[in-house]
Amino acid sequence: MNLPRPSPEQPLRALAALFLRVGSTAFGGPAAHMAIMEDEVVRQRGWLSREAFLDLVGASQLIPGPNSTELALHVGYARAGWRGLLVAGTCFIAPAMAIVWLIAWGYVTYGTLPEMAGLLAGVKPVVLAVVTQALWGFARTALSSAMTLAVAVVAGVALLLGVHEFIVLAAAAAVTLLDARVTRGGNPWERPPMALAPPVAPPVAPPFTPPLAITVASSPAALAVSLGKLFLVFLKAGGLLFGSGYVLIAFLRTDLVVRLGWLTESQLLDAIAVGQFTPGPVFTTATFVGYLLAGNSGALVATLGIFLPAFVFVALTAPVLARLRHDPVLRAALSGLNAASLALMAVVCVPLAAQAFARPMLAVPLFLASFVALVHWRANSAWLVIAGASIGLLAD
Repeated sequence: MNLPRPSPEQPLRALAALFLRVGSTAFGGPAAHMAIMEDEVVRQRGWLSREAFLDLVGASQLIPGPNSTELALHVGYARAGWRGLLVAGTCFIAPAMAIVWLIAWGYVTYGTLPEMAGLLAGVKPVVLAVVTQALWGFARTALSSAMTLAVAVVAGVALLLGVHEFIVLAAAAAVTLLDARVTRGGNPWERPPMALAPPVAPPVAPPFTPPLAITVASSPAALAVSLGKLFLVFLKAGGLLFGSGYVLIAFLRTDLVVRLGWLTESQLLDAIAVGQFTPGPVFTTATFVGYLLAGNSGALVATLGIFLPAFVFVALTAPVLARLRHDPVLRAALSGLNAASLALMAVVCVPLAAQAFARPMLAVPLFLASFVALVHWRANSAWLVIAGASIGLLAD
């Protein structure tokens, strides 16, 4: 029986509603954002299979720019074509941009960052549970052979040793591509690996606490800030940076503190802190910096500059990715890329775990309860995040 196809507006409305909510509630950085999207897109709505979603994760890791934003763009394109790409990306970025813009106004007006320690103490264990559950699901799909399991292990070790993410991802894709071209089947590497052990939380490292009440330093931006040059600085950042938004720190320091002298070290640290403790893409740090340097026009120009390359890169690669899935040899390259992407997400989770368990008496019960709710009751991650935030505020 052929069911009537939904009108184009229906998936667009659904994409807008989903990514507006995710952009408003997705704390924890790129790995957490990807896990929340997997929960919403694969587990809750069934828009994509886990394998197809992993392909999009791998593709977003292989191009420069904010990974979680690019994943949202890929999901939008897979669901509703070019219009879906634009709707998903805009709706994911807009809530975070608005929140950061408001904080930047308060920072300039009153001289401090808002106190959010209690809220984050409740949110981070929940986010860690969402990521752990997603990583376990990804592992069962991505590590489908001894070869991909070996690639993931080697990639994880290389990343921990400081090898650049792009080199690791490209090497993983090249290894599995070469293996597929040489063996053409019958390879013992393609036998399924042994059953995976039960999921465990990422290791806990010493906690990191972002600055929460720092007085605004006298701004070096009394120098005339050119909106054109500001746009180009952030366009370069969005077009060249690989990995997570945390790589942005060194890049902005070089351009805005050292080379141009537009920011002080203190202001840059405040900007990075805002990107960390607000939901949505970490790259909305650009909104904060832009407002500090040139008011509302600067916030808009900097945000546009840093996110524009992501829209261009995904628009160019998304149609090609759909064709690659049907080529068995290139499919093998994607399997290696997905295994390495899984390792990258696991490694990135280490600092998230460090922050999540900074207050263990609160964090451990929240983590365990959230994990059980996700696995056994398929609870929606957004409601869990809201519940964690409420508990953290009450416990503070």
